[in-house]
Amino acid sequence: MEVALRDIAGQLGGELIGDASLLISRIGPLEGADARTISFLAHPKYRSQLAVSLAACVIVSPALREAVAGRSAAIVTPDPYLYFARLTQWWARHIRPAPPAGIHASAVVHADAQVGEGASIGPLSVIEAGAVVGARAQIGAHCVIGANASIGEGTRLAPRVTVGEGCRIGARGIVHSGVVIGADGFGFAPTEGRWEKIEQLGAVRIGDDVEIGANTCIDRGALDDTVIEDGVKLDNLIQVGHNVHIGAHSAMAGCVGIAGSAVIGRHCTVGGGAIVLGHLTLADHVHISAASVVMRSIRQPGQYSGVFPIDDNASWEKNAATLRQLHTLRDRIRALEKNETTPRQP
Repeated sequence: MEVALRDIAGQLGGELIGDASLLISRIGPLEGADARTISFLAHPKYRSQLAVSLAACVIVSPALREAVAGRSAAIVTPDPYLYFARLTQWWARHIRPAPPAGIHASAVVHADAQVGEGASIGPLSVIEAGAVVGARAQIGAHCVIGANASIGEGTRLAPRVTVGEGCRIGARGIVHSGVVIGADGFGFAPTEGRWEKIEQLGAVRIGDDVEIGANTCIDRGALDDTVIEDGVKLDNLIQVGHNVHIGAHSAMAGCVGIAGSAVIGRHCTVGGGAIVLGHLTLADHVHISAASVVMRSIRQPGQYSGVFPIDDNASWEKNAATLRQLHTLRDRIRALEKNETTPRQP
């Protein structure tokens, strides 16, 4: 694709400085850019790259207006990173046209299902009885939409997504390949040395503008529903247990595990590989560092970490052994302190 800078600024705004007729054929980083690349500078630590970059146009903040004065073109905007994000969306709409509306001949759509105007149902997909696919939704190849499930307007399901019976996804969502929404939660009752299955009778309710990464699994609730509120962003390979509730606009990186009935507040972030144990509550604006294990509820906003520092194995084993003796060391110190404070007999 080739597009003139005037067309980009005309669609996305910003103050265009320089040659508006310059043609752009790619979006790329400052390093490695060529004379047809539009790039951006959002962090001052990369300013040194600006002087040597060959990018045709650079998106910068007002503070860097003078730094781009000698370039062929620049776009000045209050938030260059946000502008870049919206530029990628605009670009993607041009290079990735939506699939044609309609139902592929190989798809199986139950007579009692509803498919909205402009929706696209891909090859070998299955839409079961009572399911609703909203207007302009895109259902990729090999997807399964269970009975009485609902897909909101404009939501896109990549190939091989499964949405279980009675589960709901809101509008404008993006669900990547391999996602399973509405599998049974992990519920079993112990009896006489074996496990008796607890049927999972709830569903999954997902709000608007939610993105779910590849191979992520969101279990249905045991009785009440598992709930993912508006604007939540989940990376790949995340496990969300039954009856979890994730507040609006929270984000989680890859391989996070949220155990059953945990409640995550709004605007929280959870770093990659972190674990939140079941039945815990995280307040709004709590941020968990990568690989941490949350073992208690967190009632105040802030940054929390629980990562044992990496070390060579021999040193780690020694430190781990010491940690196991902390309670004994604590008791010995208390005894020594008590002896120091006890008056001595003359």
